Amino acid sequence: MNSIYRAGFVSIVGKPNVGKSTLMNKLLGEKLSIISPKPQTTRQQIKGILSDENRQIILMDTPGFVEARYELHNKMLEYINNSLKDSDIIIFMTDAKKFPTDYDKQIIQNLKKLPVPKLAILNKIDLTDEIIVDNKIELLEAYDFEKIIPLSVLRTSDFTSFLDGLTKLLPFNPPFYSTDEISDLPMRFFAQEIIREQIFLNFEDEIPYASTVVVEQYHDFPNKVIIAANIWLEKKSQKPIVIGKDGKKIKAIRLSAEKEIHKIVEKRVKIDLWIKIKPNWRRKQNALKEFGYR
Repeated sequence: MNSIYRAGFVSIVGKPNVGKSTLMNKLLGEKLSIISPKPQTTRQQIKGILSDENRQIILMDTPGFVEARYELHNKMLEYINNSLKDSDIIIFMTDAKKFPTDYDKQIIQNLKKLPVPKLAILNKIDLTDEIIVDNKIELLEAYDFEKIIPLSVLRTSDFTSFLDGLTKLLPFNPPFYSTDEISDLPMRFFAQEIIREQIFLNFEDEIPYASTVVVEQYHDFPNKVIIAANIWLEKKSQKPIVIGKDGKKIKAIRLSAEKEIHKIVEKRVKIDLWIKIKPNWRRKQNALKEFGYR
């Protein structure tokens, strides 16, 4: 192994909907984290591994900081705190138009205690005026960041210099994971995340937040993948909404999820979905463990 090899863990933190998952997917060149316009889309820590002959950057996409109202929120905050403890670098992301919110200030205060390099990304600069962006950069300069990077994650296509800058801040280490891995999580995890993403994209109000998905069976054959998954809801009244008239809603979820998973596995994908009810599952530690919130 190269004696000047660098490897380490990089946490991406910030309030919901500032672009954390989009950034990680762009840096990896693969879609690992699911994305929707709704907060709390990311519920767990997801590692994405970027390796070459000189470096291994382990990116950790974290849930957005939320005020804990359910046991699920406590678990999400636990994922964030564990990521921060393990980090060699922290990327704080914020929205150029909305910064500084109370949540932003709270996150920055928490980050001050951590003795690792910290970068700030001022995202979505394409959606606000240049004068406002300059003003927000000035505000961020009052905090202890190694570098402040204004950009539009969605519109940026070349992250080479950004990744080179991250690499220089990483410690000298051999790789932590096999250099051909892109994540430490199995495909069945990403399958259930993709199904859940479709629920977030197809429904408003309470349904996305009251639902979770568990893949019960994942069979990988040479020319196809067959998946059996349960969609868990909190109330019986939510079941007909998810099914939709003549089963149209659940069919749309199934077909879209099959299409997205096909892009990853490059095989024919067949999903069978069932809907089950577990009242108030977000408030129950045992239910969270049962549903895979580690």
